[in-house]
Order: sequence, then structure tokens, then C-alpha cells
Amino acid sequence: MLGRMTQTRDVVVTGGTGYIGCRLVTALTARGHKVRVLARSGSAHRVPDGATAFVGNALDADSFAPALRPGDTLVHLVGTPHPSPSKAEEFVRVDLASVRASVAAARHAAISHFVYVSVAQPAPVMRAYVAVRAAGEKAIAEANLTTTILRPWYVLGPGHRWPLALIPFYTLASLVPWWRADASRLGLVTLTQMVDALARAVENPPPAGSRHIVEVPEIRTS
Repeated sequence: MLGRMTQTRDVVVTGGTGYIGCRLVTALTARGHKVRVLARSGSAHRVPDGATAFVGNALDADSFAPALRPGDTLVHLVGTPHPSPSKAEEFVRVDLASVRASVAAARHAAISHFVYVSVAQPAPVMRAYVAVRAAGEKAIAEANLTTTILRPWYVLGPGHRWPLALIPFYTLASLVPWWRADASRLGLVTLTQMVDALARAVENPPPAGSRHIVEVPEIRTS
């Protein structure tokens, strides 16, 4: 469980009506944070209660940069739903374009903290997805933003449970010394763990100008 909040944050969430985003927005508002959610005009009604919606295009920095303020925390959650190898072009068109837009907007507004959901890496599969998320990390690093990057492999939750069939493999891999590190880095996390880890990231930014990487074992700490 999350500990007591120490400071109220002004948080902007992109992708705040999605699988992880809507739950994170609800958790942050419940803890007293002031949350604004970037939404398309047709999706503003889906923003959870307690948060403020503002309309913009996550792929166009100019459409939402004016809504950001110095000192904000920006949580970037835009991404292709249900990633698969067949969606490589969409990863570039949506995932990479949106994080680059968020980085540009963040620099323009001089926000205080950028939170990004990447992916565990290196990995033996989903190479296009991993490559795009790594490129997103690079864009953030080149912008010299104070950053927390979370690297889950797969987030288990409603409609996202098929990897439970892999539990026996993970159990076996954890017992074999030369597989153990990969099994830990590419382990499964629950939706609750992911939301908790994101909320902790918002509430505990790294020192100004630095970057904190949150791998699967730390995401599981809740």
C-alpha cells in the first residue's frame, strides 16, 4: 500500500482515460493531488471525477504545451493498446510521436518532473515495441528533464491476463541461476502494483536534473 502523501503535486496525465491512466488519475486525486488530464474532444467525458480535463492532441506539442505550467509533474501514458509485433508502425506513429510531443511541451513549460512508462529491456521478443520505448527514453534524456522511468514487462489486469499461463515458466526460470536475472527483469506486475509505483514516482521525484529507473522488482514493492 502507498504511504501517506508528503506534498501535494500539480500533475498532468497524458493517456489519462486509458487502461492504467484512469486508475492512476483516480488514485492521485484521492490522495489530494491536483490532476489535469489531456484528452481529445470526444474523450473528455471519460476523464475520472476529481480531475480536470483539457482538450488537445497528444501527438502535437503545440496543442497542449500552453496548458502546462512550471513545476508540474507530467505523467506520459499514451501508447498503443494491446501491443503486438504486428503494430510496429503504430508504435512509431503513436507511442514515439506522443512522447516526443510531451518532451517538447515539458521543455517549453519548464516542468519539474517527467514520468514515463517504458518497457523492460533488453528483451528477446517485441523488438519493435522495445526499440520505440528505448527511443522515447533517449528523447527524454536528450532534453535533460528530471525523470522517473518505469520499465514493466507486462501489466496484469482486467482483459490482460493471458500471461498467467506463463507462471510455471517464471517459477522454473527463477530456480535456474543463468535465467534468474532475466526472469526477474521480465516478470509480470499487477495493475495495482503499477498504479502504486506510478503514484510513488509522482510523490518522490529524483533530484533535479537526474533520472531514476524503476525496474520490475521495484514496481512490485507496494
